Amino acid sequence: MNPETNLDRRILVVEDEPDLRELLTYNLTAAGFTVQATENGADGLDAVQRFDPDVVLLDLMLPDIPGTEVCRRIRGDLNARQPAVMMLTAKGEEIDRVVGFELGADDYVVKPFSVRELILRVGAILRARRPVQSNAPNAPQRRRYVVGPLELDVDGYHVFVAGDEVHVSTLEMRLLVYLVEHRGRVRSREDLLEDVWGYKPGVSTRTIDTHVKRLRDKLGEAGALVETVRGTGYRLSADHPVVVKD
Repeated sequence: MNPETNLDRRILVVEDEPDLRELLTYNLTAAGFTVQATENGADGLDAVQRFDPDVVLLDLMLPDIPGTEVCRRIRGDLNARQPAVMMLTAKGEEIDRVVGFELGADDYVVKPFSVRELILRVGAILRARRPVQSNAPNAPQRRRYVVGPLELDVDGYHVFVAGDEVHVSTLEMRLLVYLVEHRGRVRSREDLLEDVWGYKPGVSTRTIDTHVKRLRDKLGEAGALVETVRGTGYRLSADHPVVVKD
């Protein structure tokens, strides 16, 4: 990873263990990121507003506010630009990961972890969110989809409803793109868990329903485009054609 490519990317570390907080801050700074660190949830929420991070590394076991509540509040602010949230925890049970994803986390890392691997995973999240420079030599064609009042600028990482921008998380963008690219086709919860979340098939969870409800609320009038197929899963309405724009 070239540190120079990360200079404009901000990482917020919310971790109460001083040694780990210092280790993460040092290594992320060495990788070229702009880093701010806090030791509790209240300061972390304040830093989200002031620092405007691209990624929040969030410990679940904080001394004041549980990390799950911090994540819920971040995702509950529908007017703010949504950072990616990577949860850090010693809990490694399947149910803990499910709860994290239901709250809107983009990734989940179990302690102890490799700092190098964590930085690579942060880079992967950021690459998914980085706009494509359309004027760069040999740049790929920029993906823009319009479905009724909904417009997705996939490579620019923007979502618009009736011309107004809606702030979405990395997973919400991934879910929207997946549904648009499979418009009119029913996708089961197992399909979505495997293809969008990267989960193993067969996991029984209401994660999908929680994310779809949150996404519909954000999309307002365009929320009805995401249809529930009772007993099966979800699909994007076929009532409007998908228009691909340059």
